[in-house]
Amino acid sequence: MHMKKIVFIIPLVIFSLMGYAQKIAFIDSEYILGNVPAYKAAQTQLDKISEGWQKEIEEKFKEIDNLYKSYQVDKVLLSEEMRRKKEDEIIQKEKAAKDLQKKYFGPEGELFKKRQELVKPIQDEIFKAVQDLATEAGYSGVFDTSEGTTIIYFNPKFDISDDVLKKMGYK
Repeated sequence: MHMKKIVFIIPLVIFSLMGYAQKIAFIDSEYILGNVPAYKAAQTQLDKISEGWQKEIEEKFKEIDNLYKSYQVDKVLLSEEMRRKKEDEIIQKEKAAKDLQKKYFGPEGELFKKRQELVKPIQDEIFKAVQDLATEAGYSGVFDTSEGTTIIYFNPKFDISDDVLKKMGYK
């Protein structure tokens, strides 16, 4: 009976040890992106667009603030109907400003769409280069150390970030 257990356990241990011998590599996608000129250009373009939209929204909220301050001063002089009309105007402008803010910066907003348009092709190119390198070198896995993956230690000689950049045609 003991012999059968040993015969079963030994192959299991050997198989487990073989699993540990698999080749893995690491990349730092932030480092790679920082060395791709098209990414830097896309980030600059996204920053400019974002700043313009932010200014537009800030102006709308400043206008609303001025309307509210004016309303507070004039409130005692206005009839009930005029007060309601002014309050509705302020509420509508505030809603419009918030809607615009959501349109530009919301989860599916214009900035998200523009980022997808400009950055996704670069990310796809990086993924393709990583995939090709992993296949060529026989890596069973590639980890990204920039994404907050908790890796206690890794040997820098297995960091293939520079190889990915070379594969993409960058130095």
